[in-house]
Amino acid sequence: MGIGLFYPSIILLIYITISIRIVLEYEQLVVFTLGKYTGIRKAGLRFVWFIFQTSERVDLRIRTMDIPKQQVMTKDNVPIMVNGVVYFKVVDSAEAIIKVQDYEYAITQYAETALRDVVGSMDLDSVLSKRDEIGNKIRDIVSRETKGWGLSVDQIKLQDVEVPDDLKRLMSRQAAAEREKRATIIKAEGDKMASENLSKAAHIMAKSPGAMQLRTLQTIDGLGPTPSNTVVLAVPIDIIEAVKKYTKK
Repeated sequence: MGIGLFYPSIILLIYITISIRIVLEYEQLVVFTLGKYTGIRKAGLRFVWFIFQTSERVDLRIRTMDIPKQQVMTKDNVPIMVNGVVYFKVVDSAEAIIKVQDYEYAITQYAETALRDVVGSMDLDSVLSKRDEIGNKIRDIVSRETKGWGLSVDQIKLQDVEVPDDLKRLMSRQAAAEREKRATIIKAEGDKMASENLSKAAHIMAKSPGAMQLRTLQTIDGLGPTPSNTVVLAVPIDIIEAVKKYTKK
């Protein structure tokens, strides 16, 4: 009698053991009984009865999927290579498993198609300067197309935008020319301001008796006592004053 109960007990123990599932905090089990969805098993020690039940384990953490690098023709007919990354998570395990065969592959394909559509509708300058805006547009498209899949698309980012080498050289020359243009404009504005200030200073000095002499003395004093400094006055100050008095008569 004891032996008769021993073997069934062993078999039952083995059956219970192989039916045990440990679900981690960031996971859920989607359980099917005889092929029909019967519920979700959350974190902890759970039982999925062997033979009668099957389960699919779903990770609820934010996941990243690469958008493969692909060639896209921009609106102004420039071929560029673009790739990106999708950040998403599962918010409804049952829908993600039941409604989509492979939700990771499906969302990547949607993101890849949306990237081509969005980048292809913009010119090169906009693609290079509006990456965040492009990512938001792609995210909106993917979210709309995958609605009802139990997924939440958090962000889509462009990683690299590669332009042809000849265009890179052209853009580099254009940037250098633009910098030179700005430098020339700034220098011209500085020269203009300097000339205006010099004109005002000359006008003030012409009206103030002794101002020219004082300025000359300040200039000489600023040269310092170094023997190597040599000052040559082409016209004596007295002669300049005499000429000024004569012209005023």
